Amino acid sequence: MKKWVVFGGLFFLFACGEDPVETNDIKWSKKDSTNLNKELIEEEKIQIKLYLAHHKDWKVTETGTGLRYFIYANGSGPTPKVGQKAHVILKVELLEGTVCYTTEKEMEDIFVVDKSDIESGIQEAIKLMRVGDKAKLIIPAHLGHGITGDLDKIPPLSTLVVDIQLNKLD
Repeated sequence: MKKWVVFGGLFFLFACGEDPVETNDIKWSKKDSTNLNKELIEEEKIQIKLYLAHHKDWKVTETGTGLRYFIYANGSGPTPKVGQKAHVILKVELLEGTVCYTTEKEMEDIFVVDKSDIESGIQEAIKLMRVGDKAKLIIPAHLGHGITGDLDKIPPLSTLVVDIQLNKLD
């Protein structure tokens, strides 16, 4: 009986061992990362340009960060200040038209300006708006959910199109 216990123990020990890991000696440098990032940015710019070619009626302004926005309905209220609560209605979709998120009917999304985890592109845009404004935003991946996406509905490296209305500030 002892032989079987010892044999079983040795079998278990060796059967559960890790297989040797083969490594490829891939050399990757900072320069390679920089070049890849430049290529991704250029590809995204082309995609945005093509998207805007189909929306010629949008009078888009581009900020220094790459956010593009078009205020298509003007409000008359104040502009948000850091720390205020912004009450918004929004629809978030991908460039190809897939709707990712929409504000529930009769509800608003509420976030603190520059103090919450909402996309930095929306944070930047909201400070360019007045209460009552409605705007279209094109948010590059680096101002949205970046390299990981949102791990739910927004894929990695996605450019977002956001339709947003600023209803109120607290």
